[in-house]
Amino acid sequence: WSGMGQATILVLIQLGGLGFMTSSTLLWLLLGQRLSLRQRLLLREALGGGALGELPLLVRRILAFTFLAEVAGAAVLTARFLGEVDPGRALWWGVFHAVAAFNNAGFDVLGGFRSLTAYQHDPLVLLPIAALIVLGGISYTVIEDLVRHRQFRRLALDSKLVLITTATLLVVGALGLLVTEGRNPRTLGALEPGARLLNVVFHSVTPRTAGFNSLDVGQMTDEGLLLTIALMFIGGAAGSTAGGIKVQTFSLLVLAALATLRGLDEVQAFERRVRTAHVYRALTTLFLAIVLVASVSFLLSALDGHSYLPLLFETVSAFGTVGLSTGITPELSPVAQLLLIFTMFVGRLGPLTVALALVARERPLRYRWPEGAVRIG
Repeated sequence: WSGMGQATILVLIQLGGLGFMTSSTLLWLLLGQRLSLRQRLLLREALGGGALGELPLLVRRILAFTFLAEVAGAAVLTARFLGEVDPGRALWWGVFHAVAAFNNAGFDVLGGFRSLTAYQHDPLVLLPIAALIVLGGISYTVIEDLVRHRQFRRLALDSKLVLITTATLLVVGALGLLVTEGRNPRTLGALEPGARLLNVVFHSVTPRTAGFNSLDVGQMTDEGLLLTIALMFIGGAAGSTAGGIKVQTFSLLVLAALATLRGLDEVQAFERRVRTAHVYRALTTLFLAIVLVASVSFLLSALDGHSYLPLLFETVSAFGTVGLSTGITPELSPVAQLLLIFTMFVGRLGPLTVALALVARERPLRYRWPEGAVRIG
C-alpha cells in the first residue's frame, strides 16, 4: 500500500477502536456541543457504565489513556525496528503496529501476508504487542476501576468478570495450543522451548480479535484451528476495542449454566446477583452470533470448494473482527469476499446494536401471563 493508503487505514483503525459512540462524542465535544440525555444514555451503555454527568470527562480520559498506551508501545517498537530499517520507516512501523495492536486490528505493514512470523523469536516485538492487545481488549473502565481500588475484592462485578475470564482464557488458550501444536513441525514443533513458550503466549492473546500471528495459521492442526475459533468467537470485553460476543457474555452464560446445575433460580457471582435481563441479553447475543456464523459459513461452503473448517475459521475471524486467516481469503470468489465483509460489519456493530435495541425497548410489564411448563433436555 502507498503511504497515504496506510495512513487512511490507520485513521480508520483508530476510529473503529474507539467505537462509534466514543468517536462521535469526541467530535461532538470538539464542536462545542452539549450531549442530549439520549446521547448520554447510549454512550453509557456503550462504555459499560458511568454517571451521566461524568460521561464527557470519561470520554476524554479514554482518549488520553489510548494516546499514552499507543505512544508507549510505539516508542518500544520503534527502538526495536531501528536495528533493521531507517529511522523514518522504524518510526512508522512502530506507530502503525502500536495503534493496530491496541485497537485489536491486527493490520501490519511488513508485506507478503507474513504478519509477525519473521519475529517469532523476538520478545521485544511480540511482548509489547501482546501487552497492547490485552490493554485494548479489557476496556478503559476496567483499568480505571483496577487503578482506583487496587484490591480485587473492591472491584465492580463487571471488572471482576472481565479480569477473571480474560486470565482464564489466556491460560487455557496457551495450554491448549501447547497441546495441539507442540508436536506440529510446521508451527510450534520446530521451535526451541523459549520461543515455543513465547509463541503460545502470543497466540493465546492474539485471537482475542487482534489478528497478528507469529505462526503460520494455515499450517495449524484442526484441533489448533478449533481452539483458535473458540477464542476468536468469545473476543474481548464489552466497551473495549475488541470484537466477538465479549467475555462478559461468555462469563454470564457459564454462570447461568452453573446456577442451573446447582439448582438456583438466579445467577450469582462474587456475592452479587445478576439481573435476569442481562442473562437474556447474553443468550440473545450468543444466539444471533451462532446464526450469523452458521449461515455465512454454510453459504461460503456452497459458493467455494474449500473444506469447511478453514471456511468456518475465516467466518469467525470476520465476525470477531480478528483478521487471522488460513490464507484462503484471497482465493475466494468476489461474492464470498463480500459475505465476509458483511460479516465483519455486523460483527463490529451487531452485538452492541442488539444490546442498545434491547435497552431502548425495555418497558415495565403491566400484566403477566399464567406460567406454562416446557420440557428441557
